Amino acid sequence: MLSFLEAPLPRVVFFGGKGGVGKTTCAAAAALHYACKFPSNNFLLVSTDPAHSLADALSDLQAPDNLEILEFNALASLEIFKSKHRGKLAEIAARGTFLGDGDIREIMDLSLPGLDELMPLLAISEWAEARAYDLIVVDTAPTGHTLRLLATPNLIRTWLKALDALLAKPRFLRRHFRGSPQQDELDQFLMELAAAVKQMENLLRNPETCRFVPVMLAEEVVIFETLKLLGELKRLQIPVKEVLVNCLYPENSCPVCSGGRRRQQQLLKQLISRSSLRGYVFRGLPLRPEEIKGPGLETFWEGAAALSPDMPVLPQPPLELPPRVEGASPCPSSDLIFLIFAGKGGVGKTTLACATAVRLAEEFPGKRTLLFSTDPAHSLAACLEVSPGAQPLRLSPRLTVLEIDAPGEFAALKREYRQELEQFLFTTFENFDFPFDRQVLERMLDLSPPGLDEIMGLVQVLEFLEQGRYDLFVMDSAPTGHLLRLLELPELVDQWLKTFFGLLLKYHLASRFPGLSQKLVQFSRGLKRLRHLWRDPARTALYAVTILTEMAFQETCDLLQVCERLRLPVRGLFLNLATPPGACPLCAALSRRERRIQDKFQRTFAAQQTLIYRQSDPRGQARLGELGRALYRPRLMEKQHGAMAALPALPS
Repeated sequence: MLSFLEAPLPRVVFFGGKGGVGKTTCAAAAALHYACKFPSNNFLLVSTDPAHSLADALSDLQAPDNLEILEFNALASLEIFKSKHRGKLAEIAARGTFLGDGDIREIMDLSLPGLDELMPLLAISEWAEARAYDLIVVDTAPTGHTLRLLATPNLIRTWLKALDALLAKPRFLRRHFRGSPQQDELDQFLMELAAAVKQMENLLRNPETCRFVPVMLAEEVVIFETLKLLGELKRLQIPVKEVLVNCLYPENSCPVCSGGRRRQQQLLKQLISRSSLRGYVFRGLPLRPEEIKGPGLETFWEGAAALSPDMPVLPQPPLELPPRVEGASPCPSSDLIFLIFAGKGGVGKTTLACATAVRLAEEFPGKRTLLFSTDPAHSLAACLEVSPGAQPLRLSPRLTVLEIDAPGEFAALKREYRQELEQFLFTTFENFDFPFDRQVLERMLDLSPPGLDEIMGLVQVLEFLEQGRYDLFVMDSAPTGHLLRLLELPELVDQWLKTFFGLLLKYHLASRFPGLSQKLVQFSRGLKRLRHLWRDPARTALYAVTILTEMAFQETCDLLQVCERLRLPVRGLFLNLATPPGACPLCAALSRRERRIQDKFQRTFAAQQTLIYRQSDPRGQARLGELGRALYRPRLMEKQHGAMAALPALPS
């Protein structure tokens, strides 16, 4: 039996990894196991993924009385926090130095950076410390979002230092003139929040109270992301003992199964043999013919087995078959500028974005194409078999690739701001109280809203368009939950920019920070261009990528509803990783199950949909080019089929 399912139990077990690997299923099955095996204990199963799927995984299962289910709403919790502490935050603003009460209060109300992501961790830590539950099982968001979640303690410490800077002057005056070294209510508030963050870190780093269980698939792109996750968990000192490898093919005579099994064995043998992974136990879980949800969760852990680096590999290499596609999509119009590939994690967004970029570079020889990723857990390198970074890397005369370094962009802005601040401090101006106002000014950018760095990265891409460096942009987005936040960020960031720049003008500081002021103006203009571009169906198209499972169907519906609300034009649906029908009982069962979901997609969405059968992992430009040519009809055929219609509104 897997060790994390046995006593003694920690207080918290996290399940994490790349989207689409089965985190939610593993978390739900583990929580159900605990509740049934330890009936006298109380358990909580909670999801921190903005795109929740716990309800879909549990389906019609009646949870035991000792198991509570919660899909955490971070934004609602943040509003409760702000409402509860609004008075204290307002008073901190009122005690600030040269800035007026309303100025800082407005900035803090727009920002509270990272607190929305911190809310679930604070709540989990609170419940664990109070022993509200004997064990909390956490279904996390895909890797990029989870790493941001685990990094929020440092972000919050930065925010707390900014708030502390606002209290520095009144604290000094109180001690100097009143002789009172005592902390007041506001000092206590900041100390209590800092203590809560520290308590949470202690919980996460203690192997007796916490366990993180990475879940993965034996696929190259997933392995690449899992290695990054394991490295970050090690750096953060979060305990990991076992790694789950989901959906392993059985040993049989079916060419599809045996080909898949051989590829999996080769990859796992190389992975487990790495010296850096000594100490981890890898356990395999079999591929099931039916989607595991509801009552099927009760037997999910049957068949789990330890994997060894000495595992045998099937001798015959699988045949590399050409891509098989049904209902190829019309080729994107030459008028398009911005293509977004979106969907649930693990459905193949990166692969299809790469294949499309390679195809369009061939299709439009007069255009220069930029393929870029906004996912914090970048996968372009593994898919293209190159090493892109924060600087554009040319793959061919017409195709360039870029992985946006959002934190790096924001850090560069802060460095430039601090350099200008140092120059500014050599001069004085009326009402400036050194050193207290210096502390406030130094911390101003630390009160920016969460996600500002990501929007800065997107605006940087738009600057390439303005400069005429590229004509066509293909965006590999983060998984659904992270993308939805990104799509809604421009409105919030626009408000923050107006407020921040308004302060610079109000206090005659714009001329003191010429570089920052100029960047903010350029950023604001770029933000407006981005919002207009995203809403223009003639220039922007979103392609939704999904797989044929019930949970993926529900998440795709959620995604398209948000796109409709934001007026983001959706051009097509790619139904990826379908199982080809065959005589093998497993493949036949998988194909029947997927056909039922495909019928559901076709009944819900009237537009043409493209079905892509499962194949060996297409990596490198040559294989991706083959896939790209199969995905889209030639433009001559496109004219025969008529203009391509956007997806209709979802039924109410």
